[in-house]
Amino acid sequence: MRVRAAWDSRRLSGYGVVTASLVYLVLRQLLQMLTQLARDDGAKDVELLVLRHQVAVLRRQVHRPKLEPADRVVLAALSRLLPRPRWPIFFVTPATLLRWHRQLIARHWTYPHATPGRPPIARHIRELVLRLARENPAWGHRRIQGELVGLGHKIAASTVWKILHQAGVDPAPRRTGPTWQQFLTTQAHAMLACDFFTVDTVFLKRVYVLFFLEVATRRVHVAGVTAHPTGAWVAQQARNLLMDLNERADSVRFLLRDRDAKFTAVFDTVFTAAGIEVIRTPPQAPRANAFAERWVGTVRRECTDRMLIVGERHLTAVLANYTRHYNEHRPHRSLGQRPPEPRSDVAELTAAAKVDRRPVLDGLINEYAQAA
Repeated sequence: MRVRAAWDSRRLSGYGVVTASLVYLVLRQLLQMLTQLARDDGAKDVELLVLRHQVAVLRRQVHRPKLEPADRVVLAALSRLLPRPRWPIFFVTPATLLRWHRQLIARHWTYPHATPGRPPIARHIRELVLRLARENPAWGHRRIQGELVGLGHKIAASTVWKILHQAGVDPAPRRTGPTWQQFLTTQAHAMLACDFFTVDTVFLKRVYVLFFLEVATRRVHVAGVTAHPTGAWVAQQARNLLMDLNERADSVRFLLRDRDAKFTAVFDTVFTAAGIEVIRTPPQAPRANAFAERWVGTVRRECTDRMLIVGERHLTAVLANYTRHYNEHRPHRSLGQRPPEPRSDVAELTAAAKVDRRPVLDGLINEYAQAA
């Protein structure tokens, strides 16, 4: 009995599956037939219903659609093909559609037109005018115009003046004097630069360092280290420097310094008595004394910022060792990668040559040389 009941239940379930399959096939055939019959007349309406429903779903998910300019043009053009009561089908307001349509009409009927007035000055002429003014400080706008005529550029003198004025170039009388860069370059062979820099010890005591730099050779002289740089002390360091320079002091013509109050009139007198003219840099212009500022940055990066200084005596010893390294070994790009005071001519390094290392300041800096 149990076997028969199980068999009957399996047979009934099989009949149910077959029946469901037949119903599905019949419905599918009916739908295909209806589709074939209605495709010519109602297919578009069905597709529109589907698209409208999809748009409604997307509207619920997107707060504000982002439209490209092409989308605005298409929607504005299509709005003219629909009556006003049908405009709610768009996902923008009627006012927006009208604004887009006005913009489309304005863009269609807008034509490019030439800008009234004289044509703009060619870029290469403008650059040539500025080049002539830069390379010839004594030339005024009429002199530059005459040079341009000789080069085949016929422009008015007023045009040259306008180019110079727009570029912020001063008139010729104000440009006749050399710039700081020109002055420093031409007088470097006979110039000294000096300045102070400070170092804070581990006990929070500030120490001042006075140094001089020979601009032509980049040779550095650390004149003194003190916590109290009085005017008398600074003047005495100037006298000591001239004694150390000895005969080389005769070739010095200028001393470049800033407007620090520690450089007193007595300090200036020491140099003027030796025939050296003291030149003060402009106020708040550290780049005018760029050689001294550059050395301050170098000594801090390579030495004092990497050590703990205990006091004046310690700093004096440290700077003495570093200055010897700077003057005798450290290469300088402006000197062709040579030090200011090379100890000997460098021989070509061979494969068999041995290179020795010499530590400076307990290994803070290393020097290398060929073994003897």
